[in-house]
Amino acid sequence: MDRPILKNKYYLYLTEFFAGMSVMAVELGASRLLAPYFSSSQIVWTIIIGTIMIAMALGNLYGGKASDKDPNPDKLYLRIVIAAIWIAAIPVVGKYIIIGISALLIFTVSNNFLIIAAFVACMIIFVYPLFLLGTVTPSLVKFSVDSLDDSGTVVGKLNASNTIGSIIGTFVPTFISIPSVGTSISFLIFAGILLTLCIIYFVSSKINFTRAKRVPISIILFLVCCLLGHNNSFAFWQTNLAYEGESIYNYLQVSENKDRVILSTNVLFGVQSIYQKEKGPTGMYYDYAMASLFMSGNDGPKKVLVLGNGSGTFATQCKRYFENIDVTGVEIDQKITDLAKKDFELPEDVEVITYDGRAYLNAIDDKYDVIMVDAYQDITIPFQMSSVEFFQLVEDHLNDEGVMVVNMNMRSNSVGNINDYLADTIGAVFPYMLTSDVYGWSNRILFASNNSDMEDRLLSKMSSETNSDIQQMMSKVLYGLNGYVPGKLVMTDDKAPVELLGMKMIDEIIVDEVASYKDIYKNEGIKGLIEML
Repeated sequence: MDRPILKNKYYLYLTEFFAGMSVMAVELGASRLLAPYFSSSQIVWTIIIGTIMIAMALGNLYGGKASDKDPNPDKLYLRIVIAAIWIAAIPVVGKYIIIGISALLIFTVSNNFLIIAAFVACMIIFVYPLFLLGTVTPSLVKFSVDSLDDSGTVVGKLNASNTIGSIIGTFVPTFISIPSVGTSISFLIFAGILLTLCIIYFVSSKINFTRAKRVPISIILFLVCCLLGHNNSFAFWQTNLAYEGESIYNYLQVSENKDRVILSTNVLFGVQSIYQKEKGPTGMYYDYAMASLFMSGNDGPKKVLVLGNGSGTFATQCKRYFENIDVTGVEIDQKITDLAKKDFELPEDVEVITYDGRAYLNAIDDKYDVIMVDAYQDITIPFQMSSVEFFQLVEDHLNDEGVMVVNMNMRSNSVGNINDYLADTIGAVFPYMLTSDVYGWSNRILFASNNSDMEDRLLSKMSSETNSDIQQMMSKVLYGLNGYVPGKLVMTDDKAPVELLGMKMIDEIIVDEVASYKDIYKNEGIKGLIEML
């Protein structure tokens, strides 16, 4: 079959280059598409990488057999066209598929919901286009090797082109396209590159478009996807968002009403921060965490460090109620800090460092009266900030009678849950610990110190406190305050199964939340469920 363009090996290398680049771009896009619904934990990444490797392996096998049986380059480039259109369609239908899968499985699966739902979503959304791209390498080998004398050199160049494309496809979405234009448009960009590559092939080959009728149809479909898929909204059922966007690290969503401003990085499971516009008790964990300032042994000006500053609600609440307090926040996501200043009225005198919390502690020598650890975001718990080595680092940066306060979300009564592991790990460093459950919320606040009289100091300070707001907030803390005797569930840098523990906790929450809906579905079927909703 005479295709002059295939005589130019640089075009074949270019095809391999863009195929490799698109595979990695789709993989990274997959993580951002799934993260708002299933988190960005190591388990979700494992599912993404595993399913993509399955797709590529099957594509390699099929591509090799197909090229031996029928070495027609038209079919290869038509496969790339189909892959391009499928990738372009992901921003249009992907989020609806994820929600549909979740809605179906939530009523049929009791264990490992997130794992199963993420795996099924990956298989449906991403496997087929990457299977098609997996056929590229063996097919191009067939078209590019002229003789056995240079076969090794040609195959090596093809693999090098694929690898270089994969490298660029790794960095560009992460550092350029996704932060700049979002996940949806990133999918469209890489789909457009693949489609353009194929159009060049078919036009240069002077193939009758009647014969290759899928090409003009594909161009039309791509344009339709561009019109419908440029919206980067993940929470498509919400129309009153003050802000929705993406950063290098997170999907970000801000909603607002007359009383509160809310930051969420996950549209299915809870919120990250809630800022109350009027000064007063919030009823949330920020109020409870402020008890650490009374428990600390220093009666003069206090230095506070917040690891995981987020929108700065804890810092803001501290500034509202305490004088002579110096608060420094550490937040890895600069866009969240920008939102904190713009929408959450973070005080100007709160310095925020854009850094990883643990890395920041390694880089400084300062000591603090209170260190707030607020880096556990729904089910995404960074293992490097949950190990005994990390808490030892925190202890090293506390004054002699300083207090570490930790916000542990997803409270559970089951034995061996993530909070048990965190508390036991903290107990391997700090000899004295107190916990208080946040009334009406799933948070549990833990106070840890080398200071044995944390509770006595809190009681003493409260006896002379005249501010009614503080009295109200601290009375809630005292009412639920309990000592904690640590067990042996200690996590280390080498072994910290936070992802599996977080998934287990989510399963428990889902079972509790949907129990009543399952009963309705069981007794009245889908009609009763629809009427209920």
